[in-house]
Amino acid sequence: MQPSEIQLIIQRQRQFFATGQTRGAAFRVAQLQKLKHGIKALEADILAALRLDLGKSGFEAYGTEVGFIYEEINHALVHIHEWMQPRSVPTPLIYQPALSKIYPQPKGVVLLIGPWNYPFQLLIAPLIGAIAAGNCALLKPSEMAPRTAAVLEQLIKQVYSPEFCTVITGGVPETTLLLKEPYDHIFFTGSIPIGKVVMRAAAEHLTPVTLELGGKSPCFVDKDIDVNVTARRIVWGKFTNAGQTCVAPDYLLVDRAIKNELVAAMKLQLAALYGADPMGSPDYGRIINLHHFDRLMALRGGTVVCGGQSDRSRLYIAPTLIDDVKLGDSIMAEEIFGPLLPMLTFDTLAGALDIARQRPNPLACYAFTKRSAFADRIVEDLPFGGGCINNALIHLGVPGLPFGGTGSSGMGSSHGEHSFQAFSHMKSILKSPFMFDLPLKYPPYRKRLRLMRLLMG
Repeated sequence: MQPSEIQLIIQRQRQFFATGQTRGAAFRVAQLQKLKHGIKALEADILAALRLDLGKSGFEAYGTEVGFIYEEINHALVHIHEWMQPRSVPTPLIYQPALSKIYPQPKGVVLLIGPWNYPFQLLIAPLIGAIAAGNCALLKPSEMAPRTAAVLEQLIKQVYSPEFCTVITGGVPETTLLLKEPYDHIFFTGSIPIGKVVMRAAAEHLTPVTLELGGKSPCFVDKDIDVNVTARRIVWGKFTNAGQTCVAPDYLLVDRAIKNELVAAMKLQLAALYGADPMGSPDYGRIINLHHFDRLMALRGGTVVCGGQSDRSRLYIAPTLIDDVKLGDSIMAEEIFGPLLPMLTFDTLAGALDIARQRPNPLACYAFTKRSAFADRIVEDLPFGGGCINNALIHLGVPGLPFGGTGSSGMGSSHGEHSFQAFSHMKSILKSPFMFDLPLKYPPYRKRLRLMRLLMG
């Protein structure tokens, strides 16, 4: 693809946006309904593509990708008229009589760049917000999930005209060309290094960005827990999508008193969920490609206490529990993004928090405990994007909760109204009547300072 082709697409989208058609509530609702109907028509193809790209079972692919999107669309359809309404705010006495309001306005033409690990959901979810807010959009799916990218391209072509919404496929060259152009917002989901590339490119045009990145998300396990439920939820949260989840528990911080019991329970839960040989389980996924397989296999540290098997020809790495990990081990250096779960022990929560603070702010954090004080201290003392108490991953499924990082794990938020707000400019308007034009603010001021202090002090 040539730069002129991308420039022409953006130009036509800007021309369409300038017609004002995207601003009306009826148009936005209609586009969301069309999107849902289009996904329904291609649902089997989407699930098949996710199976081919990542080895996802039909249940997992539906629950974490397609069904998730249906919920986002339904939520937006219910609330879009409410979100679009101007909101009144109080006006200080000194400016009365007046009415102050905030008007949500669409930004214009936006660029959405999706990742490979949830290649359907993590590109269409921000699109829902962009459409709900009244924008035109360019979508760039990941080339590392090529079957899903092809279905995404087919979906958008069938549902929308290119001057409203279009998909640009390809790899790094195409993404590089896209990032050279000015947009009204860029929404990127992916790794921290590529997030920096996106932000540098956006800075050239002063384009606002939303970055959904990652990090080493800790999981704290108190000694006062239901061991079996804790083990099952951790195993599910970690090994869904073969661990290739940006909010998966990256490592465990386990109270020393419960560690052996927890490990034994997790072994039992792994067998219950994926069988004696997870390679044969239809519910266990695969690593996305050879590069990431080799990257994971090169990680070092600790002692494997469960799993460890692999097959490069099948991109298979077994769900693996790793004990006796040291902070200096390579497996603790960066986000794992795979089915390897290192475990560290602690004697005091303060010590565990110190370990977590030594790393950049994570996208997620989890705590398993029956003690409110234990959970409250983690929530209050540790900076992270979001998380769960006594569960894993599922905070993403609540439309009312903002999903986003802090520090190196990202900036901005999405899901539900937060996606609408990400793609909206909140325009501030104060409206004054012609009557009662108080002279206080006009020169000559003479002795008005005392009155001004009374009104504004």
